[in-house]
Amino acid sequence: MIGMNTSAITVKRALLSVSDKQGIVELAVSLHQMGIEIISTGNTARELARNGITTIPVDQFTGSPEMMGGRIKTMHPMIMGGILALRDRDAQEASQYNIHWIDLVVCNLYPFAQTIARQECSFDEALEQIDVGGPTMIRAAAKNVGWVCTVTDKKDYRTIIEQLNTNGTIDYHTRRQFAAKAFAHTASYDALIQDYLSEKLSFPEEISYTFTLHKDSRPGVSHTDALLRYGENPHQKAAVYQALRAPGTVDPFSLLDCRVLQGKRLSFNNLSDAQKTIDIVREFSSCACVVVKHAIPCGVATADTVEQAVMQAVEADKLSAFGGIAAMNRMCNAETARYLSSMFLEVVAAPAYEQAALDIFKTKKNLRIIETGTLPAPVKSIVGRFIGNDLLLQERDNAVVGPDQLQVVTQRSPTENEVAQLIFSWQVVRHVRSNAIVIANEQVTLGIGSGQVSRVDAVRLALSKAKDKGQCVLASDAFFPFRDSIDMLKDSQVTAVIQPGGSIRDEQVIEACNEMDIAMVFTGIRCFSHA
Repeated sequence: MIGMNTSAITVKRALLSVSDKQGIVELAVSLHQMGIEIISTGNTARELARNGITTIPVDQFTGSPEMMGGRIKTMHPMIMGGILALRDRDAQEASQYNIHWIDLVVCNLYPFAQTIARQECSFDEALEQIDVGGPTMIRAAAKNVGWVCTVTDKKDYRTIIEQLNTNGTIDYHTRRQFAAKAFAHTASYDALIQDYLSEKLSFPEEISYTFTLHKDSRPGVSHTDALLRYGENPHQKAAVYQALRAPGTVDPFSLLDCRVLQGKRLSFNNLSDAQKTIDIVREFSSCACVVVKHAIPCGVATADTVEQAVMQAVEADKLSAFGGIAAMNRMCNAETARYLSSMFLEVVAAPAYEQAALDIFKTKKNLRIIETGTLPAPVKSIVGRFIGNDLLLQERDNAVVGPDQLQVVTQRSPTENEVAQLIFSWQVVRHVRSNAIVIANEQVTLGIGSGQVSRVDAVRLALSKAKDKGQCVLASDAFFPFRDSIDMLKDSQVTAVIQPGGSIRDEQVIEACNEMDIAMVFTGIRCFSHA
């Protein structure tokens, strides 16, 4: 068997068929000047003709007209044979059928993603934007990498021009590199179509999600290295990829769409923690601030003004806030910036910033400033995480618990103010790593116990942070299996507790609360978070 051709190839004939026409004229001019014959399809041919470039229309090359409104044009033996033929084996058969080699295929696909992103897009319109001939040509050219070069990325046009101008050929390394990109291009396209056609929030037998390498887009920053500085630790390489999904199947907010207004590039840990911080602050429609350190909230507060919310969230556990991330859901003003710039933080995130605030932050050149834009409320979507090579998926936990859902189980009912504090603490505890306990009062967290293997230890940790800060309430993300956690509240200032309920020892836990005149309510919903 004859092996793969790994020698450089000469380009005598190229097929150009692109939906995104940026850069195609420059490429075509260069090919034309080199005496390379250009075959082209309808709109691409018209664009090139407007710029004085002679092409051979596909229907003239194949001797067969475009049919069915353009659905059938390139899927023809003259095209497929010219692309797929092995030059060292198929020459005689190609001559018999008058098939001519096509050495370069430049193609990108119908704008399916842009089409379905429009709210008014109908299902019929979306189907019409599913390219068939384009992926077929791309895959054929990429398969025949020994003899054909396929280009799907407009950023690679310059490489083709430079190689042909310098050597008159295209080397095998470039062809193989572009073939890999071509298969990634069609795979991404097909995955998005599958995502769109599937029932929303479903778990189909097979799934294909597509992600693109995210590059730093700030002015003056080189795009040559898209990798993050490192992963969780300096010896680990890392990168971040942005999801390409059909509208309605994902959260409308993406951290990677946010503008970074100043500071060093966001690191692996910055991105992870910033997402956590913003997810929590999105829980609140009232003015709020959240501070996170090592993926764990250390302070959450709502208040009448942004500066009050920020100060209260930071002061809730100022020691832990050192080196953390602060996010707010209101514009950051100068007073808030002045307060935050007095301490060491890794990242500050806000929907917008007053210019005076940005001027203050400029004195902290390494501080990353993220502009999120208006934050949408959490929506139903599928979220997941890797377990080794494999993927766990689930619906996002968007369960809302309001006063009407609370079941009072103790002799004393919570006061109206206690109910408000219980709801606030529940909104926070759902984002705290299990086992999770949150103690709060006046819409400010006082103590957070997270990630403990024992719920007793989580209570002990939260109480140690809350100390003697006045009357407060306590939230637990899961039921109390024994009364021992409640017994720990005997000398505390906890007056009310919110928890899911459902333990076989609920009656003992309730009795413990009654003994201390603590009001307790059940939500009937568990809110574990193991991430």
